[in-house]
Amino acid sequence: MNIENHKEIKASSLTNYIDKKIILDIYKQELHKLMLVKLISVNTNKRYIVVISNNENLTISFNNISAVYEENVVKPFVPQNLPVKVNWEKFTRLISEVNMELGKYNGILESIPNTEVIFSPLTTQEAVLSSRIEGTQATLEDVLEFEAKNNKKAENADDIEEIRNYRQTLDEACSRIKNDFPLSLRLLKDMHSTLMQGVRGENRNPGNFRTIQNWIGKPKSSLVTADFIPPSPETIIEHLGNLEKYMHYDEKDRLVQLAIIHAQFEIIHPFLDGNGRMGRLLIPLFLFEKKILTKPLFYISAYFESDRDSYYAMLRSVSNTGIWDEWIEYFLIAVREQAIKNISLAKKIIDLHNSLKQKIRDITNSKYTLEILDFLFEKPVFSTKNFRDALGAKPPVIKRNLDKLLKNNIIEMTERGAGSRPSLYRFSALFSISEFTSQ
Repeated sequence: MNIENHKEIKASSLTNYIDKKIILDIYKQELHKLMLVKLISVNTNKRYIVVISNNENLTISFNNISAVYEENVVKPFVPQNLPVKVNWEKFTRLISEVNMELGKYNGILESIPNTEVIFSPLTTQEAVLSSRIEGTQATLEDVLEFEAKNNKKAENADDIEEIRNYRQTLDEACSRIKNDFPLSLRLLKDMHSTLMQGVRGENRNPGNFRTIQNWIGKPKSSLVTADFIPPSPETIIEHLGNLEKYMHYDEKDRLVQLAIIHAQFEIIHPFLDGNGRMGRLLIPLFLFEKKILTKPLFYISAYFESDRDSYYAMLRSVSNTGIWDEWIEYFLIAVREQAIKNISLAKKIIDLHNSLKQKIRDITNSKYTLEILDFLFEKPVFSTKNFRDALGAKPPVIKRNLDKLLKNNIIEMTERGAGSRPSLYRFSALFSISEFTSQ
């Protein structure tokens, strides 16, 4: 583009030019802290490009063009302090419905002693879907097979490790909350450190709040083309302190409070990477800490992932308008609908568990009946070695039980072992529950 032929050019027509030329020159001159936000115009008579910035006026010359930066025209977003004004009357009925469905779901969780074992694949599926919102492609079966084989060289190993980190982060945070460690900035930093360990983003200051400006936009976007610019790093601790205080505020309704907490965290965007996953991890942790659920087993990412554009649009509506009602309504509906689906899925999984208890006892005639049953739900894709380690039995006992499970179609062999490589099996009945694989 020959800009000398234009007296005034709109920002949209110069986006590529600004990205490739001006920003490159800025970095060359070690002015990387400059916040270039938006182009205003080009004036060929005075030979300068006017842009918006939040830094002091500067003139940078290259190719006979000067860039003039105007101070404090556009700033990073400044979040509202919490608590915010809520139209409580508008949500009275919806709040009642959501709490009722969550109460039903919690009743199911309380009714069985080994919930974490039976629902273990669901926790992994939540990690899969929350990570998928951020761009990973691995499926639940990819993760389970990876763990069964301990295959560090899998094609999608990077995606899988991110998913496993998500699950580990949730487990560790839950354990600390059980021991009366509160939801806090310290816990968030520790969680982030685990989430980013050994995966993409591990070099982006894991476990620490950001000290530089970030932005939200399409892939390869910059501060010039960003959709949203979160609060400046200088104000991060102030906003997070307000959020931490609100987490323990006695709000009129905990679910509305959770909606606000989730959105405010995403608005602040306190880390350089992993903010979306961290924000979604807060949901089951808050429900657990506030004793709305007796176990931190709530799977909401399926709802968000099913229409992620709406999810992002609703989050953005808060920062665009300063009005919370639309987001709160969206979030409450998401929790209600996902609670209903979780109830249906939980009942089917529990029914399957109960129906197999006697069947496996009759088939195997083994003292390991309960161990085998729980193992199949905890590791529905497994190797011979996994099975042997779980039961702790001698090889002939392992072989005899596996043969009986195979013969009676409780499991299927998906890979036959050879040499030192063990065979791989799949607990097909669990995957046949449609809600399980479509979550």
